[in-house]
Amino acid sequence: MIDFAGGRVVLTGAAGGVGSAMVKVLSAGGAKVVACDREDMDLTADGIAESHHFDLLDDAAVAAAAERIIRAGAPAAVISNAGWTRAETLAEVTTEALDREMDLNFRSAALLSKALLPSMRNRPSGAAFVFISSVNALAHCGNPAYSAAKAALNAWMRAIATEEGKNGVRANVVVPGSIRTGAWDHRIAEKPGILAAVSRLYPLGRLVEPAEVARAAAFLASSAASGITGVTLNVDAGLMAGNLPFLEQISN
Repeated sequence: MIDFAGGRVVLTGAAGGVGSAMVKVLSAGGAKVVACDREDMDLTADGIAESHHFDLLDDAAVAAAAERIIRAGAPAAVISNAGWTRAETLAEVTTEALDREMDLNFRSAALLSKALLPSMRNRPSGAAFVFISSVNALAHCGNPAYSAAKAALNAWMRAIATEEGKNGVRANVVVPGSIRTGAWDHRIAEKPGILAAVSRLYPLGRLVEPAEVARAAAFLASSAASGITGVTLNVDAGLMAGNLPFLEQISN
């Protein structure tokens, strides 16, 4: 059973679809959820013990938020969940889009984790970082800048796992497939049948639910995963297991 025993768990993107699911799962597991999101996002949901509004694209704001969080006590875990993309093809990756998506999906998570890391070393019960990546980091599924940023996040995780294990700090990545959240709304508005079409690409025949990603992240952040570090855990309804459309073509 996952039991955070009142430990503080920092969560970015806490007000979004996956973030809201994580708040519920973490708080149910006894965590004091330190919720982080932009100024315009609501952080008053049940299960949030502490909230911090700041812009992940503002380096100074990230550093200041890390200082405020540490003053209240060293986190037991940090889950970097915030992410965003709109440039879906190479043709749409402008210089501005490249900078924004790399900064939001990788650089900000790297800077926040680096700022919080010293306070998390050598805790009696250990500490953990969990980064929410994407199958886009493993295979090209569109969104090139986002994909590159998430691949960088995977590499950053491995650096923490390798260099900080001696200090009792673990680091892992959750690799979701397509998650049915509001991030799909703009695509559905353009192509109402897109969810059904995409679902057929997954061996489980459906998209991943936010709660499924949340449970995987909570497990890796908890002492139940005390011997696990440096791994990428796919929560992708089987997408990376093989090429289902190809198999269907050759078997029919």
